[in-house]
Amino acid sequence: MKVKELSKKSSPRIDNKFVQALNIQTYGEDNLYPQAFRDIVHASPSGNECIDRLADFIEGNGFKDELFSEYVINRRGDTVDEVHCRMCQDMAMFNGISLHVNYNVFGEIVELNHVPFENCRLTEPDENGVISKIAIHPDWTGKKTRNGKTIQVKKDNIDYIDVFNPIKEVVLAQIEHAGGIENYKGQVLWITLFGNYEYPVGKGDKVATEMSTDEGLSNVKYRNVRCNFMPSTIMLSKKANSVTQTGLDGSESIDYDNDEVMNSLTKIQGDKNLGKIVEITVEADEEKPEFVNMDSKNYDKEFEVTDSSVTERIYSAFGQEPWYCIRKGKIGFSGDILSDAFEYYNSIVSRQQRFIERVITRIFKYWFEPVNPSNDYSITPLRYVQNGSSDKNE
Repeated sequence: MKVKELSKKSSPRIDNKFVQALNIQTYGEDNLYPQAFRDIVHASPSGNECIDRLADFIEGNGFKDELFSEYVINRRGDTVDEVHCRMCQDMAMFNGISLHVNYNVFGEIVELNHVPFENCRLTEPDENGVISKIAIHPDWTGKKTRNGKTIQVKKDNIDYIDVFNPIKEVVLAQIEHAGGIENYKGQVLWITLFGNYEYPVGKGDKVATEMSTDEGLSNVKYRNVRCNFMPSTIMLSKKANSVTQTGLDGSESIDYDNDEVMNSLTKIQGDKNLGKIVEITVEADEEKPEFVNMDSKNYDKEFEVTDSSVTERIYSAFGQEPWYCIRKGKIGFSGDILSDAFEYYNSIVSRQQRFIERVITRIFKYWFEPVNPSNDYSITPLRYVQNGSSDKNE
């Protein structure tokens, strides 16, 4: 089919609209794309594992200059290394980062803070297509509370902060416009791999459906073990109106009257009741009890193909095929294989690492004091050590 015809069946991954009351461009139709995507990833065992591995490799062993990594960069006492770790987590999840900087009266950067990427929204561009401010709210879902009160999503609870522009004349003009340094809110560096001021999709967005399916498969496995009927035998006896559940060793005998028969079904579900004998009494004329063997339905087998294909697609989307092959036993588990896997994935994350290096270089170029005389802001990649641990864990 022609591309034009196919496009009619496809839709953008992120629908944006402008909300005049808040002066923001929505991040997704309901303005909650990053929150929804994060929840999908966290609910998927495979997706969550892949995101964590991606963040670890982007972070690597931190910046090569250890003294620079330990430098305290804000009043909270955060070091460069701690802020770098949070940046890498946002980069792995959302393909973007946001940082807040404060200036002194001389227009020099004196403080750097991480801002959760999911808390930021773009404002409306001006007539020249320029976005001048970033809107920040602690929780766009409107569920977070402070002092027992919900932080509503309204203009009064949103900080509108100037976008990053470290040119001294610009900073001094903004300080004067704010009424002095004590009223100045600083600037926000909001940047993504998708270009300037474009909402990005998450790294695993292409397999969002698979990650949601992965969550469903986990629920199936859980319920198959915890909620499935697993008695070995049902005994039908006559007259009395009760149900008795007895263990194979003769222990744990419980009687229920007729009103509790339906409620008693929960007593024979799940792994803890596997192999028990269930006695159901009925009013009938049989001379002796009748034993009926009961085979429970194993739902795991129904989803084996789906489980395998979903997991493979998730690992593939994150470029983590070597770990999938190791997990499935397609290749061996040796130091050489893992070392090759580390080298391979370091090449995958090199783009993100260079991106972060450029951001940090740009900020500390305008720092009020020299903190990295070597000007080396490169990140040390993870290396696999033959004793089974990475350099990062040593």
